[in-house]
Parts: sequence; C-alpha cells; structure tokens
Amino acid sequence: MLKLKSIKKSYFQGNQKIEIFENLNFTLDKGKTVAIMGKSGSGKSTLLSLISGIIKPESGEIWLDGVSYSNLSESQLNDFRATNIGFIFQNFHLVSYLNALENVMLPAKVCKISNPKEKAIELLKNVGLSHRLDHLPSELSGGERQRVAIARALIHNPKIILADEPSGNLDEQTGNEVMDVLFKLIKENRITLILVTHSKEVAKRCEKIYELTMGSLREC
Repeated sequence: MLKLKSIKKSYFQGNQKIEIFENLNFTLDKGKTVAIMGKSGSGKSTLLSLISGIIKPESGEIWLDGVSYSNLSESQLNDFRATNIGFIFQNFHLVSYLNALENVMLPAKVCKISNPKEKAIELLKNVGLSHRLDHLPSELSGGERQRVAIARALIHNPKIILADEPSGNLDEQTGNEVMDVLFKLIKENRITLILVTHSKEVAKRCEKIYELTMGSLREC
C-alpha cells in the first residue's frame, strides 16, 4: 500500500543544515492502522508531508498504491493526493464561513464525486452531527469540529488517512469520543491510517506503534 525507500530530507536553519531523514525506509500494508510517536522536532509532521507529497525528498522513492510520486508531474501529484489521501489535523482547518455540511462537501467538489450532498449528510450522521448540518465552525465545540473534519476526510473514499494529533486540542473525554468515531469509521471502510500522536493511550488503539527517533522508525 505504502512504501518509502531510502528517503533523505534536510532543512536549513540559517547556515546550519538539519538532517531529518538520511535513509528512511518504511512499508505499510493496505487497511492497517499505525501510530507514529516521537519527541517534538523528531520529524513526525515532515514524515506526513512527505507521504502526502506536499514536500519532496532530496532522494529516495515513495509509492502509494503502486504509484511512484517521482513519476508524477506537480499537477498529477496534486490530483493524486486529492483523490487518494484524507487529512485530519489537530487544529481542524475548517473553513470558517462554511457550515458543517459545506465543509464536508469541499473535497467532493475537487474529486468530482457524484451525490456529494447526500454522502456528506450520511457521513455527518455517522459522526453524530446530523443535527448540526447548518452550523458554522464557530458554533460548534472542539469535539464537534473534529467530527466534521473526520467526515470531510472520508467523503472521497481515500485509500489512506493521515491524522496529525487529531485529539491534541481536545480534553481527554472528548478526545476519546472523537477517536472512537474515527476508528469505527476506519474499520468499517477498511481505510489505511497513519496517526501521529503524543498520547500512548491513543497510540494503543492502532495495530502497530512506531517511534520516530534519530531519523528512523522503530516498532515499539
């Protein structure tokens, strides 16, 4: 499903070169759920950005569902990402002037999905927000906003979901409830999940846990 081979990525801070990954290798089978843990600055968000194709490695290859990113043009990669990858962020990233239903429908417009309104309504029902369709993000609680974000990530039936600290801005009870919803829908739809988290309890919900340290992924 996903393969990273010999990935190298670095950044510059002023004149200092910071090596994030020198020779990163990783594979993930279809339908599996994995958690990525590690200290702040270890490269977890960079890893998700590489997997999504938002940033490119200096060297190495990334394949998703048999497609090599290096064989795609920028526009092809953008289309591939929009069609195959779903995103869930710590800060929700909902459009403030769109209601819950409209936010969920956004990816459907890009991917030209048929019956997007019906699918969005069904997803919002599945995350427990059928009574919040017309509400703006400012009118929703943090947990409700993240449920909208989960529904949005699923509307185009992605092959993989990348979740970056999805419960990080929520209190423990709300975070657990949101994670219950996420894992239920992931299992029902047989979607591959990569979850970045600092919470050991959240990580334990995944089939495998990896620690990112010194530019390498080590299974815990």
